[in-house]
Amino acid sequence: MCQVFISADPQLYENRARSLRLHGVATSVRLENLFWQVLEEIAGRDGLGVPQLCTRLYDELIAERGEVENFASFLRVCCGRYLALQLAGGIPTDPRVAIGSLDAGAVLAHEGRMNALAH
Repeated sequence: MCQVFISADPQLYENRARSLRLHGVATSVRLENLFWQVLEEIAGRDGLGVPQLCTRLYDELIAERGEVENFASFLRVCCGRYLALQLAGGIPTDPRVAIGSLDAGAVLAHEGRMNALAH
């Protein structure tokens, strides 16, 4: 079992920092390359670049929660949820379907049902 994971391309888990401007402040976010790849896929579905996606996520998170304690961790969780929701059928795997076009309430309800079945 472990061979499946330990034989992965080492570049996938190498860290890379990217500069972003969040609320007019230049900052750097460090993530593993795999997460940057997933963010590129998510952003591309809506015709955005990764910096635009990160800015949008940051702004929406601030509006919803009022603060961001660890934005890099939030981005990792976003990537994991995106992949899990695709696997569970909550988000279409077709990259031509924009994430912004999805009914967020329906996606969250689907996720809630899947989580309830898992417990």
